[in-house]
Amino acid sequence: MSTSMERMSSGFEATASDWIHLVGICIEIFGVFIIVAGIVWSTYLCVHWRTDTQQYDQYKIRIGRSLLLGLEVLVAADIVKTIAIELTFTSLGLLAGLVLVRTFLSWTLVLEIEGRWPWQRELPISVAREADNSPQ
Repeated sequence: MSTSMERMSSGFEATASDWIHLVGICIEIFGVFIIVAGIVWSTYLCVHWRTDTQQYDQYKIRIGRSLLLGLEVLVAADIVKTIAIELTFTSLGLLAGLVLVRTFLSWTLVLEIEGRWPWQRELPISVAREADNSPQ
C-alpha cells in the first residue's frame, strides 16, 4: 500500500513540476511579447507622429519602459521556473546570476529614462524647475 502512495506522490510531484515549468515558459513568452510589442508600438508612434521635435527622446523612453517591464516579467519567469526544478546550489546560483544581470539592466534603464538611480528620490517639481532655470 505504501509503495502505491509513494508512486502517486511522485507522479503528482512530477506533474506539478511540469505544470509549473510550463507556466514559467508562458510567463517568459509574455515578457518577450511585452518587449516586442513595446518596440513595435514605439516605432509606429515615432514614424506616424513626426511633428514633435523631441521625438527621438520620446521614442527612447517608450522603448526603455517596455524593456523595463519585459525584464521584470522575465525575472518572474526565472523564479517560477527555478521553483519547478529541484533546487540545487547550481540552479540557485544561476537564478541569482540572472536576477543580478537583469536588475543591473533595469537600473541602468531607469537611469537612462529618468536621469536618476531607482533608489534616489524624485525632486519635487518646484526644485526641478529651479534647477533647470538656474544660470549655468
